Amino acid sequence: MKHSSLSRRQVLTLGTAAALGSTSSVWAQSGYPNKPIRMIIPLAAGSAVDVAARLLAQKMSASLGQSVVIENITGAAGIIGADKLAKSPADGYTIGGFNDSILTMVPNINPNTPFNPLTDFSYITLAAAIEFSASVAVNSRFKNIGELVAAAKAAPDTITYASGGIGSPQHIAGALLSAHTGVKLKHVPYKGASQAAQGAAAGEVDVTFQGIATVAALVKAGKLRAIGFIGDKRSRELPDVPTFTEQGFGDAQVMSWYTIAVRAGTPPEIVNRIHDAAMKVVAGAETRERLDKASCDVPDARTPAEVQALYVADYARYGKLVKEAGIKSDS
Repeated sequence: MKHSSLSRRQVLTLGTAAALGSTSSVWAQSGYPNKPIRMIIPLAAGSAVDVAARLLAQKMSASLGQSVVIENITGAAGIIGADKLAKSPADGYTIGGFNDSILTMVPNINPNTPFNPLTDFSYITLAAAIEFSASVAVNSRFKNIGELVAAAKAAPDTITYASGGIGSPQHIAGALLSAHTGVKLKHVPYKGASQAAQGAAAGEVDVTFQGIATVAALVKAGKLRAIGFIGDKRSRELPDVPTFTEQGFGDAQVMSWYTIAVRAGTPPEIVNRIHDAAMKVVAGAETRERLDKASCDVPDARTPAEVQALYVADYARYGKLVKEAGIKSDS
């Protein structure tokens, strides 16, 4: 089984300038928005998705002429927050800022997921692609991925890794490393990515696989040590950290997307309004610079229909991955 960030990068660069087409006449007819908009983030404050979402919400507020207010609704690897969106009115005044695992991985792992990611949401845009690192406590015995894997081979199911919950990108990253190296790491789910990073810094677990935006401050504060960057090239934020590929583990790579979605059935003119506002923000030089510093790739522009089709395809792809890796809701 092969899985690399290269395929995801290739997909991210298949965008089209048509996504930025004008819909101003339709906006004028709809009158949207005429009150503040709530953006649900089903992850903890300080997570990589939360960082990207707050940047986007701040600048979208100016573009839309209404406040975009972040609401962090955590729990169950994002299920609780995503279900809030699935049950919200289809009027564009509640939008979701999700990582892709909540919509493509978690429902494949947990048969009790209360929403259907293929029918309950309209996907609007990909705003960022979040790259990951493997990090350990600063006093950890592990200096690189090879040492971590060697220890796991010598003592199966004893080397622990923290995630933001079952089915989270951090969980999938650990499962991929296990699958591609033939080792068995012990998964320790936390209530969120930030809590998982803090747990690793405190030595409660051996390692965590996290978005750079989540762990960079802890690394710079000397509480965590990054031992591998999961990407095709080194991070600008942590340039001294060698990539998984450099260390011989290029197959065990994962990347998480940050996407904006609304309840299915939201009028197309409102979907287009949100899409165009988001794309104007993402295309801005300041946004790209700040996302780049957080080791987030910026996808090319896409139409909502293209994003929808991408999620349908990724749902099927991750279903296959989850089955082959033997990932279960209680793992």
